[in-house]
Amino acid sequence: MKAPYLLLFLLTGISANAQVIKDTAAQKNWSLHVQATVIPQYHFDFTAPYSGAHSLQTSEPARVSVTNTYFIGRRLWKNAAVYFNPEVAGGKGLSGAFGIAGFANGETFRIGSPQLKLYVARVYLEQKFALGEGSALNEDDLNQLREYAPAKYISVRAGKFSLADFFDNNSYSHDPRTQFFNWSLMSNGAWDYPANTRGYTVGGVVEYHAPGGSVRFAATQEPTYANGPTLDDHIGKSIGLTAEGEKHFTVQGRTAILRLLLFHNKAPMGSYRAAIAQNPSAPDITAVRVYSKTKSGAGISYEQPVGRYAGIFARAGWNDGKNETWAFTEIDNSFSGGFSMNGEKWKRKGDTWALAVVSNGLSGPHRDYLKAGGYGFIIGDGYLTYARETIIETYYSFSIPLLFVTLSPDYQLVFNPAYNKDRGAVHIVALRLHVQL
Repeated sequence: MKAPYLLLFLLTGISANAQVIKDTAAQKNWSLHVQATVIPQYHFDFTAPYSGAHSLQTSEPARVSVTNTYFIGRRLWKNAAVYFNPEVAGGKGLSGAFGIAGFANGETFRIGSPQLKLYVARVYLEQKFALGEGSALNEDDLNQLREYAPAKYISVRAGKFSLADFFDNNSYSHDPRTQFFNWSLMSNGAWDYPANTRGYTVGGVVEYHAPGGSVRFAATQEPTYANGPTLDDHIGKSIGLTAEGEKHFTVQGRTAILRLLLFHNKAPMGSYRAAIAQNPSAPDITAVRVYSKTKSGAGISYEQPVGRYAGIFARAGWNDGKNETWAFTEIDNSFSGGFSMNGEKWKRKGDTWALAVVSNGLSGPHRDYLKAGGYGFIIGDGYLTYARETIIETYYSFSIPLLFVTLSPDYQLVFNPAYNKDRGAVHIVALRLHVQL
């Protein structure tokens, strides 16, 4: 696969002249950007007295993930635009992305097969309805036109997108292409947000936005089966509902943000208790799937700048854990926190150093199911000696501005992978090469 990777980076060598951001006019009718991210990742050998079909392998070679996305935006009429993102992805996660609930590479979300594949990641329409006369300039960015947008508005977005584009958008811990790699640090780990295998869904988002905060609501499709590639068209029986409120306030002269997230999913899930009752010695969650099962939960997120160079963040999340994880990852409660520091303090303005800790847990029915030998779509060692999965991650991003490149070495230490204190700890190292124009 080395030749396709080299070709991929040649394709991203788009001239800076193609970027509409270089134009000096106040508003633009087009927004054109491209990104490519390559992550080779390796874990050192560790010991384990047993392994199951969905365990992290105790020894394996390095694995590589690749994504290449094109962000195309076009103004349609006043306060309306359409966004289109073709994407290429390929490669493989460690152990096929099995064996750690807070998996170590957020880019493996978009990998359906080891071979590079082109598909449509996003295509959606956005319309803003102004509330009042004020306006504010939005700079050109990924899926964002340079425009004077209403300061207060209601927006409607409809089409194909990732819910994480619009919800739980923590400034310091959200994007595995530029920030922390770990799944449970890029989003609230207990939020089982509707998505297909690659992380995208179809639906609508309505948002009320004001300078001091916002409220948003989404109704989106669920996959036909857990972590499946196809979305379920039985909307009455399978749907994800998500709501979030966001409040901005001032702390020591700088803007801090508090977010509260609520979600309710309905899909043909299996019940952990029903699976155990049906087959206590080898429960199979897929054998007890029926429509009308639900999963509900909540999350809270906080972020705050500290001085000129740093910021801190914290998240907490919970779901009821009665029925199987359907789309994100097998985490029923999660707590995380950390900080991010800009390299301007040591005269490297484009650099970032960050450190975070996350602790993930399971509900009682979920842990009983795994202990009895059951398997989820991410984890399953054939047995379980339960302990919370705890992950420490740190990265440093070196910026190379003239080449539009960042290089980010990353280290993760995973205690009790897949909640099993009989396995690990696991030391994981990676290097991220990210190009963005």
